[in-house]
Amino acid sequence: MSLDVFLKIQGTKNKHYGSGIFIRKNGQTKEISREEWDKKFPGCEPVVAKTENESDVVYNANITHNLGVMALHAGIYQYLWRPDELGIKYANELIEPLQTGLKLLMKNPKKFKQFNPSNGWGNYEVLVNFVDKYLEACKTFPMAEISVSR
Repeated sequence: MSLDVFLKIQGTKNKHYGSGIFIRKNGQTKEISREEWDKKFPGCEPVVAKTENESDVVYNANITHNLGVMALHAGIYQYLWRPDELGIKYANELIEPLQTGLKLLMKNPKKFKQFNPSNGWGNYEVLVNFVDKYLEACKTFPMAEISVSR
C-alpha cells in the first residue's frame, strides 16, 4: 500500500512519454529508463506499460504507508496523507508545513531513523527525499490542486 500525491492544474495538457518500466524500491514506485533496467537486470526483459497520455497532473509521487509513523512524529502526517481533512486544497497551503517538517526531519536524523520500518520497506532517507521533492513541486506549482490516494 502506498500514498499517492498529485498536483493538478485544470486545463493543463501534459504529455507523458516515459519508458513504461516501473520498479518498487524502498517503498516507492519509480519509473526507470531502459538503460537503468539493463544495468540493474542484465539479460532480463522488463514488462513495459507503454502509454501516451495527456493529463492535468503536473506532479505526482508515491511513498509507502510504512513511513506514516515517521511523518507523524515530524508533524506532517496529516499534511501528506490527509490534507482534505485539514481543508487544504492548493499546493501553496502545504509549503510552510512541509518546510517545517523537513527542517525537523533534517535537524535530528537519529531521532527519526528509530522509526524506520522493521521490514525494510521505506526509510528515513526516502521520507526526506519525498518531502523535499513534494515541497519543491508545491513551490513550482503553488496554485495546483492537491489530490491524494491512500
